[in-house]
Amino acid sequence: MATLVNVDGDIVPPAQARVSVFDRGFLYGDSVYEVIRTYRGQPFELDAHLARLAHSAERIGLAPPWDAPRTAREIGRTLAAARAAGGDPAPAPDAAPWNVGEWYVRVVMTRGAGEIGLDPALAVNPAAVVIVQPLPAPPASAYVEGVKAVVVGVRHAPAAVVDPSAKTGAHLNHVLAVREARARGAHEALLLDERGFVTEGSSSNVFVVAGGRVRTPPLAAGILEGVTRGVVLRLARAEGIPMDEVPLRPPELEAADEVFITSTMREIVPVTRLGERAVGAGRPGPVTARLHRAFRRLAGGPPSAMLG
Repeated sequence: MATLVNVDGDIVPPAQARVSVFDRGFLYGDSVYEVIRTYRGQPFELDAHLARLAHSAERIGLAPPWDAPRTAREIGRTLAAARAAGGDPAPAPDAAPWNVGEWYVRVVMTRGAGEIGLDPALAVNPAAVVIVQPLPAPPASAYVEGVKAVVVGVRHAPAAVVDPSAKTGAHLNHVLAVREARARGAHEALLLDERGFVTEGSSSNVFVVAGGRVRTPPLAAGILEGVTRGVVLRLARAEGIPMDEVPLRPPELEAADEVFITSTMREIVPVTRLGERAVGAGRPGPVTARLHRAFRRLAGGPPSAMLG
């Protein structure tokens, strides 16, 4: 298996990849990015990811060095080179069957390097990077048994401070949230806003199920418009599952029959423990399992291993 990096069109092994230490993505997080995964070797929901990348760049006034068609071509070139260099990725221990042989793709666009200073006008030569590596997905046990999530003390950045619709490289609050979650033995950190409402996970969107009805915070809560979140909303409508986008507080998660999180890498993962409390029956629930089966049908490949 091979990990390769595409820097401004040049595909090299990671040890040979170079970006200037004066690049603003490194110095200030002045960059935008997307994370994409493959199914059967092909990028999933690529158009949606590239549209969000362009939106993120527009929101922070960054002129991407590549347009969407060029970015799609460079992703394809890098994936093909990784396959040629090392074949399909070797399966991780306890890998879920639909993650075996798949790839992780990270696309980063920075404002570029230049004289040190906060003024964006100092930047020259915007940089484009594509990283391809074997998919670092959760083990099958995460889907069969569920995971633990905790509400952390780190608060979600207010929308008035950071535009939540832009996926940028400025992630320190989420890094600190994950640090706290790991110290408490949890798979995911859930962040509250300044009013105490649930917003999102450190790298996921959160959903609750109560009485057969699915609820998730609205975009107006100041959250990123997750690509997988959008897929789940469409699937719920197609499956006839009632779905509401409404504000949520921690007690509603604690009282829920089911809780699950969604992300590109993880698809739909059941949360069976919230802090030290069991969620519902303490195992993946039927609505979560139904949505994951529908997701697996859409993505193709082996069916869901989730119970319920």
